[in-house]
Amino acid sequence: MKHNILQNPGAKKVMAEMAQVAAYLWERGWAERNAGNMSVNLGELVSWREKGPGRVQEDRRKSGMDRQLILVTASGRRMRDLAAEPGKHVCLLNLGKNGKPEMFPDEENDLKPTSELAAHLSIQQMLINKAAAENAILHTHVTEIIALTQSERFKSEGAINQMLWGMHPEAMLFIPDGVGFIPYSLPGTEYIGEITCRSFETHKIVIWEKHGCMAIGASLSEAFDLIDILAKSARIWLNCKAAGFEPEGLSAAQMREIRESFQPLG
Repeated sequence: MKHNILQNPGAKKVMAEMAQVAAYLWERGWAERNAGNMSVNLGELVSWREKGPGRVQEDRRKSGMDRQLILVTASGRRMRDLAAEPGKHVCLLNLGKNGKPEMFPDEENDLKPTSELAAHLSIQQMLINKAAAENAILHTHVTEIIALTQSERFKSEGAINQMLWGMHPEAMLFIPDGVGFIPYSLPGTEYIGEITCRSFETHKIVIWEKHGCMAIGASLSEAFDLIDILAKSARIWLNCKAAGFEPEGLSAAQMREIRESFQPLG
């Protein structure tokens, strides 16, 4: 990708982090073929001059329509390839106040944004409107979480949170507000984007039944850490079951003690 915006030091740093997180997803087996996607709002990393000349840009500036530059993974691209050459597998979008994206042309690669673009744009717009600290979104197919949501036992927000908190104290420390839970919905639709966006009003991580997780963070690494913690809790539960016994989990008193003794870190 040759657009001058991506030569900005801040944008280069984001690209490097995208590559690193993509490698983590592939190594953990959470990114089969072209699974998973991510986006980052470049925010104030680039100046107006770097955003390109032209009448459209001038008209937007006069109307007070601030431009938000979103770097998002391209459709059909493998995370293992993104890890090696991030510039060839991401799209650069302008998200105006009307929420409608405009894609910057790529002279070298024929790219289209991820099929989950509707979800990414809805959530990024919500974060912009709230002036939230979070500007990064990560979606991946966490094997352990997908396995859990095959069971009726964990098809509710309350039930899956109690189990995940109970398996490991870190889950309560770093995800004190728990996870959102979205019953199975067709991927790639505006509907799943809308309901996920609403869930992110009160959570930093959302589980999609039989599909995986989506998390937000002040960086992609922060979003990855949240997913990694949940995967650890889920893996502990599954390992106990595979060994032939029912996991005991932390008691209500033990969970209350953790909440009272430690400052939540989420």
